[in-house]
Amino acid sequence: MAADLAVKEQARTEPRAGGRIRRTGTLTPYLFVLPYFVVFATFVLAPAVYGLWISLHDWDYLLPGKPFVGLDNYKALFDSSSAVFSFFWESMSATGIFTVLSVPLLLTVPLAIALMLNRRFPGRTLFRAVYFAPYVLGVAVIGVLWRFLLDPNLGVVNAILPGAAPWTTALPWAWVTLVGVTVWWTLGFNAVIYLAGLQDIPRELYEAARIDGGGKWAEFRHVTLPGLRPVLLFVTVNTILVSANMFGQSYLITQGAPGTETRTAIMYIAQVGLADYKMGSAAAMSYLLTVGLLLISAIVFRLFREKDAS
Repeated sequence: MAADLAVKEQARTEPRAGGRIRRTGTLTPYLFVLPYFVVFATFVLAPAVYGLWISLHDWDYLLPGKPFVGLDNYKALFDSSSAVFSFFWESMSATGIFTVLSVPLLLTVPLAIALMLNRRFPGRTLFRAVYFAPYVLGVAVIGVLWRFLLDPNLGVVNAILPGAAPWTTALPWAWVTLVGVTVWWTLGFNAVIYLAGLQDIPRELYEAARIDGGGKWAEFRHVTLPGLRPVLLFVTVNTILVSANMFGQSYLITQGAPGTETRTAIMYIAQVGLADYKMGSAAAMSYLLTVGLLLISAIVFRLFREKDAS
């Protein structure tokens, strides 16, 4: 087998008569990448470019005329006298509140669960499945389930607890509901990612830390966290992006209530584009949100890079 590979390698790189190296199969890697590139260009790149084009127009898909307005849709988002200014930034504020409240919990709680599930104890596999199980449910199932359980008048939770709470109709209970449901629903995914990272940390590092007299906190600080740094970067960026794009929980559980306090940016963008038929304005909002998330992601990458350098 080894001899055959050597012969093939020699034939692949053997010199020609003119002294040049003959290399075959240079297109093979590109052929493997081509199917993915076609799918990416068709379903990601082309819609993104088309959406940018739409944001430069007064685009009502029910009307034949779609006049070019340039940057007017973007300017309206920063003009306090425009019809969309207050509603858009209120929805951005709701998105920020949800992200700030949910991200720390989705970074720390799954890490604690992963540390626990990384130990050996009876029933460990069962507990791993139990923590991950909610994540396989769709957002529609989660939304309808928890709206029924937390209904202020007919909900099971208020029937069990001694005091009735307006879980979906008043603040801060609505935020408690949205953050709590989201953490319960999605922590299994982050826990699995953490668990995979923990299993890649060499056991010898923990043994060396014990020999040096380090306790559990020292092992966690000097062995676990540095070993999980690439995983932490992925989980942090992914969790921020997912939280900032929250839609289904708010739409199904609180429906933006009370008033429009929990109406997130994605909810408002969908309303403007699909209900108000202002696709150009909705596209401009989407790109502004995208730029904000790109900046936040760049900051997170920079912070982790500085930690690596230190």
